[in-house]
Amino acid sequence: MVRLFDDTTQEAFGIVPLERAKQLALERELDLVEVAPQAQPPVCRLMDYGRFKFEALKREKESRREHNVITVKEMKLRPKISEHDFQTKFGYVRHFLEEGDKVKLTIVFRGRELVHQEYGRRLLDRMAEELHALAAVERNALVEGRNMTMILSPVHKKPSKPGAARAEEDRDPEAVAAAGDPDAEGNQPDAQDSQP
Repeated sequence: MVRLFDDTTQEAFGIVPLERAKQLALERELDLVEVAPQAQPPVCRLMDYGRFKFEALKREKESRREHNVITVKEMKLRPKISEHDFQTKFGYVRHFLEEGDKVKLTIVFRGRELVHQEYGRRLLDRMAEELHALAAVERNALVEGRNMTMILSPVHKKPSKPGAARAEEDRDPEAVAAAGDPDAEGNQPDAQDSQP
């Protein structure tokens, strides 16, 4: 005995003998799939199993495509960094944020530098201030052992895959014409208009 459901018609047959369930599957040209073997009685469904697997795989691919992986890049600085080195590291941090990655800024203190943590804090605050248009401070400066860290997260989302950019370019030609694209039909300049 099994509890039987038909996924194609959303029909519930109730509890039927296993032989009757197999016969219904043959009549309707569907697969008999056991979905809850531990239930009393076990639950079975009449479905097109090949189509079910195909749609599940398709849903999984879609969710993977939409899933954005955010990576955390780390940039190490010293409290006595020169201006040129600061600008170089600043450029890297800006690039990481523009790419949509989070950035962990780490000030590494050596020896007695740990006594003067205010220099490291000023450096982190300066970096956050100069990047305020691109990043938000996710975690304020925090001392962890001999290191001081701050995490910046990008204000804008990580750019999607190149296919999404191409889809934007392949938009409806009528919408392009309405936007005033000179290459769209209907917006070509007349030959007499182009003469002086």
